[in-house]
Amino acid sequence: MMSELPHDLVRTLLAVVDEGTFDAAAAVLHVTPSAVSQRVKALEQRTGRVLLLRTKPVSATESGQVVVRFARQLARLEGDARDALGMEDSAGGPVRLPIAVNADSLATWFVPALAALAQEARLFVELRREDEGHTTALLREGEVLAAVTSSPDPVTGCSVRRLGAMRYLPVAAPGFAARWLDGKDLARSLPEAPVVIFDRRDELQDRFARELTGGHAASALRHYVPSSEGFADAVTAGLGWGMVPSSQAAAGLCSGALVEFVPGRRLDVPLYWQQWRLDSPALAAVAAAVTAAAAGALQ
Repeated sequence: MMSELPHDLVRTLLAVVDEGTFDAAAAVLHVTPSAVSQRVKALEQRTGRVLLLRTKPVSATESGQVVVRFARQLARLEGDARDALGMEDSAGGPVRLPIAVNADSLATWFVPALAALAQEARLFVELRREDEGHTTALLREGEVLAAVTSSPDPVTGCSVRRLGAMRYLPVAAPGFAARWLDGKDLARSLPEAPVVIFDRRDELQDRFARELTGGHAASALRHYVPSSEGFADAVTAGLGWGMVPSSQAAAGLCSGALVEFVPGRRLDVPLYWQQWRLDSPALAAVAAAVTAAAAGALQ
């Protein structure tokens, strides 16, 4: 049973996963690499499972991910208990909350949401940028405590609440629109026009093109720009058309640097906040700040 797992062994496994090597974990734990190896082996013997893949960096197996999740929950609850009791943190460090968030949220509304935490001198976040369709994988693997995700289905052990929807507009530079799109049958011209894609997981442009054309994906002529700000800049520069968050597109639309080539059409992507079910004041404070900010920023 998980309650029978020695906490020192569990913490050691977490250190190895976080640091990536046995040597680095040993330095953090102030023990020898041999001691770290012995603890991990003892934990694997106790569970009867292989918990780590001895790769570079080290990675957790599916069974190891279960223990990693438990380790993070244990660390968070212990830290909250110490705070409530007015005890010094045994690690001597601040409260750190790993959170996964998609790039467009990170570039628009999410960071301002954290402003409410500025008065919490010991509360810090470690943000992991990941596509909104894949942030739940980080929750499932125990890499983060909470995530902004497009999935309404809670990861086992997590709660979920709707934040709102990120609105995307189909936009292009005026010169690009005049050359490729204006005055043409979009059902034929859009699948041929160069397009800007965030990365190979980005399906927004293809999804919009299929909805508009009745099944045709966006063009194979693709520029991949894996930065939210860079993506918007690439569209503004005329490299291709793209689905840009309405808040990012607003200035360009007002100045004339961007045009909506299908006025009135948009794509709304629902976003949700998923977090582990922990009675943690620190996690609750972040959730409250994020939910409040999303209420004003999202559809």
